[in-house]
Amino acid sequence: MGRFPLRGGMSSRVGKRGGKGVVVPWWKRAVDLGLLVSLAPVVLVVGLLIGCWIRAVSPGEVLFCQQRLGRGGKPFTMYKFRSMHVGAQTECHERHVRKLARSNRPLRKLDALGDPRLIVGGGVLRRSGLDELPQLINVLRGEMSLIGPRPCLPCEECFYNLCSCRRFDLLPGITGLWQVERDERTTFCEMLEMDERYVRELSIALDLRILVRTPVALLGQIRPARDAVRQMKSHS
Repeated sequence: MGRFPLRGGMSSRVGKRGGKGVVVPWWKRAVDLGLLVSLAPVVLVVGLLIGCWIRAVSPGEVLFCQQRLGRGGKPFTMYKFRSMHVGAQTECHERHVRKLARSNRPLRKLDALGDPRLIVGGGVLRRSGLDELPQLINVLRGEMSLIGPRPCLPCEECFYNLCSCRRFDLLPGITGLWQVERDERTTFCEMLEMDERYVRELSIALDLRILVRTPVALLGQIRPARDAVRQMKSHS
């Protein structure tokens, strides 16, 4: 995959290509709904506790709603637990993503660098992946799947070339191949290559393997992020 992304015109390319090149197998929706039903009691309890915590430490809405691009490049509203203060600007996140994409440097989240926009406990929510739990609503509505490429922001689409447009052939996921195979050296282009590989090698065995490895991957990213924040504070 080339390192230089295309500029402009991606919406038309995604609309023509994404969502039509792959026939989504029946088992994918069946796995999503089956796991949703089985996990519902635990998710509801955990979600209620997280919601109460957010309201206790930061006035405002519990959920954060953001527009993302789904299958075929179709926009939809994605839900997350709010981990930042109300009114926190998102422009710095968009600039951070653009910088990572253009430089092709290893991917690092802003909260791993000590993001001051986070509420108390917001970093824990993000590093543990618990802030993503409301996306099960998106799965129930058929806008997302449990497994798939992460839904991108509209501002990111200019960084996808014709090859990586294949990520739009499937519903975006809460977790995916990139989440379980990345390391501290994984770049933006390598992430796109993993998305394309997932579309190409789609199978129930691959989905189950990603599901099993996701909790381990989340645990693996908590300590490095915590150490990075401590290191920054020690130098400040």
